[in-house]
Amino acid sequence: MTLLGTLALWLALLVGVWGALAGFVGGLKDRPDLARSARHAVFALCGALLVAVFSLEWALFQHDFNVEYVAAYTSRNLPVFYTWSALYAGQKGSLLFWATVLSVFGSLALVLTSRRHRELLPYVAGVVCVVAAFFISVMLFGHANPFQRLPYTPLDGAGLNPQLQNPGMVFHPPMLYLGYISITIPFAFAIAALLSKRLDTDWLVAIRKWTLLSWLFLSIGICLGMWWAYVELGWGGYWAWDPVENASLLPWLTMTAFLHSVMIQEKRGMLKKWNLALIIGSWLLS
Repeated sequence: MTLLGTLALWLALLVGVWGALAGFVGGLKDRPDLARSARHAVFALCGALLVAVFSLEWALFQHDFNVEYVAAYTSRNLPVFYTWSALYAGQKGSLLFWATVLSVFGSLALVLTSRRHRELLPYVAGVVCVVAAFFISVMLFGHANPFQRLPYTPLDGAGLNPQLQNPGMVFHPPMLYLGYISITIPFAFAIAALLSKRLDTDWLVAIRKWTLLSWLFLSIGICLGMWWAYVELGWGGYWAWDPVENASLLPWLTMTAFLHSVMIQEKRGMLKKWNLALIIGSWLLS
């Protein structure tokens, strides 16, 4: 299964690169055939990454300790919920989780807006493919391949950090990731609006619900993190002004500002550049 996962990552990278090229060229040159190809590339990217995630989860639950990631974050006596959450316990698995969720969100966005905003969709597909291809490249070329094998097979794994064996581990990181990742869709529409020079309210209609969804995920994730920090001995209570907390708070603040200022643009046609800056800034902060 690890070989299947690695092959799926390579396929996803190739599809992502093609989808990016087809999306941007199709949009700039007004080529419907390339626009359709970019759309299909996002769907293929999603399928390949889902196969990769399934392969890694299979290795985790089968206790395939010959896989370096499995040996580092699971053990034979680790409860089922924490074995599942080991998928995003380390950097390598988190990168795979991030790219996969992004491809799922990208596919949903293209399906839900297929009858509207057709001028924007090639660029949206291109941006999704570029971002996903970047994360896949880090996995394959940056020594972050979650399917990397060890030269030997340990009898047991190191297991999950005891501080992470908390119900918060099952819910808190996914909520934050969903918030961080879903903001890529509004960002993609913002870039599409810039490239297509359609800075009216059309692109705002497409992203308002996505931004609200991202804000909601981040809100839930932050609240769960505060609860987890309170019940975990030695973490300093509900909140501490350190980089971990601030990393989730900053995009939450910019998205909150956008959700308020977008109403002014829709009603009075003001703050166009400000709203673009807020969306792009939210993505950069995530």
